[in-house]
Amino acid sequence: MTDESLDPQRFPPPPLPEQERMVEAVLFASAHPMSLREIAARLPRGCDPAEAMQSLCARYEGRGVQLARVGDAWAFRTAADLGFLMQESMVESRRLSRAATETLAIIAYHQPVTRAEIEEIRGVAVSKGTLDQLIELEWVRIGRRRQTPGRPVTFVVTETFLDHFGLESARDLPGLAELRAAGLLESRPQAALAPTLFRDEDADADEPVALADDLFEDE
Repeated sequence: MTDESLDPQRFPPPPLPEQERMVEAVLFASAHPMSLREIAARLPRGCDPAEAMQSLCARYEGRGVQLARVGDAWAFRTAADLGFLMQESMVESRRLSRAATETLAIIAYHQPVTRAEIEEIRGVAVSKGTLDQLIELEWVRIGRRRQTPGRPVTFVVTETFLDHFGLESARDLPGLAELRAAGLLESRPQAALAPTLFRDEDADADEPVALADDLFEDE
């Protein structure tokens, strides 16, 4: 097959409505959220998955099933206001231990964070089993190594964590008051830990959650 036969001008991409159908089919069949790059790899040459996705989002606006962004990926999800219809079919998972809950909160609000930093914030040692449990749940993963002596690994939350809690990014994490209102905090945390465990309600929303990229290097 020659390069001439692959010329996109000779075989133009499908019209936008057909591209929408293709993106819709790919997302519907996927078991996990897909990025635009992953979607583009499945479409014919010359397709514009970003434009097709934009049109598709508008078409599903207000429907019972909607397109939701999960980090840098996309997936079909039940409309948030209809979640109560699914309660009978939901499986009650075993509750996380207090240590695991606190560790997860620290990672979510301070990522990327090292094990030593987690222990400093909690004031107690973090057992390997706690981190293993969070990694096994696919809510936490190992991030990049810090460019400091010993090159310790960091921990960050995953897209699975964001998807499970209906978040687009870590910036959408609830504040302390919202967590109490939802019943996720049974008691007020120690005063020394409150500012570090949870984002201040009055903090600048544009303040970056993660530390500067130049402190890290790839694994």
